Amino acid sequence: MKRLLTLLILLAGCSPKVQPPDPESLKPAWLKATPYQDGYYTGIGHSTKDGNTNYIQAAKKSALDDLISDIKVNVSSTSVLSQFEADKQFTEKYEQIIQTTAADEIEEFELVDAWEDPANYWVYYRLSIARYKQIKEEQKRNATLLATDYLQKARQAEKDGERLQSVSYYFQAFRSIEKYLGEAIRVTVDNKEVLLVNEIYASIQSVLDKINIRVDPTEIELNRRVNQSSQTVVAKASYKDLNKPAAGLPLYASFEKGAGDVFPNYKADEKGSAKILLNKISSKDLEQTVVVKVDIDALSGTSGSPIYKLIAGTLNLPRAQVTLKVQRPVVFMTADEKSFGQNKTTFQISNKLKNLLANNGFEFTEDKRTADLWFDVKADSEKGSISGSIYITYLTSVIRVTAVREGKEIYAATLDRIKGYGLDYDKSSIDAYNKSVETLEKERMNELLDTVLQ
Repeated sequence: MKRLLTLLILLAGCSPKVQPPDPESLKPAWLKATPYQDGYYTGIGHSTKDGNTNYIQAAKKSALDDLISDIKVNVSSTSVLSQFEADKQFTEKYEQIIQTTAADEIEEFELVDAWEDPANYWVYYRLSIARYKQIKEEQKRNATLLATDYLQKARQAEKDGERLQSVSYYFQAFRSIEKYLGEAIRVTVDNKEVLLVNEIYASIQSVLDKINIRVDPTEIELNRRVNQSSQTVVAKASYKDLNKPAAGLPLYASFEKGAGDVFPNYKADEKGSAKILLNKISSKDLEQTVVVKVDIDALSGTSGSPIYKLIAGTLNLPRAQVTLKVQRPVVFMTADEKSFGQNKTTFQISNKLKNLLANNGFEFTEDKRTADLWFDVKADSEKGSISGSIYITYLTSVIRVTAVREGKEIYAATLDRIKGYGLDYDKSSIDAYNKSVETLEKERMNELLDTVLQ
């Protein structure tokens, strides 16, 4: 019995070890080489099982993106896209948008296979090329019919003198067909064959070209403290060919040079006028410009699709410009800075404030009568406790700003009991002043500027 047991142990020791299979050999063929199926677009997607995402959905999206990359966007040489840029940058942006959105709209794709290991998940999808083209042709036919109908409505509205309504219809036509801007779609309208997309785009531009916008005055002088300036800007819109006001036309105002706060959105009244509201100038530039133009987004009623935004940027919008000659606010400054009730030899807070104001486009005068603003700074430190070898000081400072002409205080700020430390009271007072200067610059200066420049 013992001999038999020994023999079995020896035989077991001589048996070959079973090797685990190579993980790569377990993978399906479609993961080892890019699959090709005649008559199909194919896509392989992958995601990791990291626990943070729905890995099945992530792999599906990845596969559809891969599948869509096989579908090329062909841009006709006679399409509206070919008119914009010779270097093809515009067309490339359009193609990118189409490719990005296509995966969310694709239909009738099918799952071929899926495979996973403990850390990864792969999926294989395919789409019939013939069925895809059939669906797209049907969608294009429907879009063409809808766009043509809107085009005809727009032309009729234009004939009836309803300019704003016609533009609205033109843009509805554009939205109906925007996915096919790269194609030369021919339709018959009013017994004439036209390229549909080109006709819609040209019609929108034609209506815009008939609009005239002017501003009065075209140049104004004003203080950066806008409320000190009595001049206003009025925009007037009219139709060149009809010689009448463009009542109800939406307008948009913005800084083109410089910066500030200008109310952006307007609608022309029955006389075609709109008063432009300029609330604040934040740039230090001495010459700035505000542009008033047709508010194309409001006019089109668009949903803001990326294709619309791309095309809208190519339209030549009626516009007018007002030049702002900006005067810097003039400051008169007084200061009373003390340390433990004694006058300081150097005024840290007021000097820092003066430097910050100068950097923000203010000027200074020694004559209060010629100033726009009077800045008054008061500060004093008081002794606190002693902790071991450390002396503590508290500094309180007050900054007041008065509008000289009105004699009215418009701003006041208190930096209350800023704590300073040092090996004696003089050093701790200096530390408190340094911290107050830092607080002024980092925490209070923007608030101060926003208030005094209104």
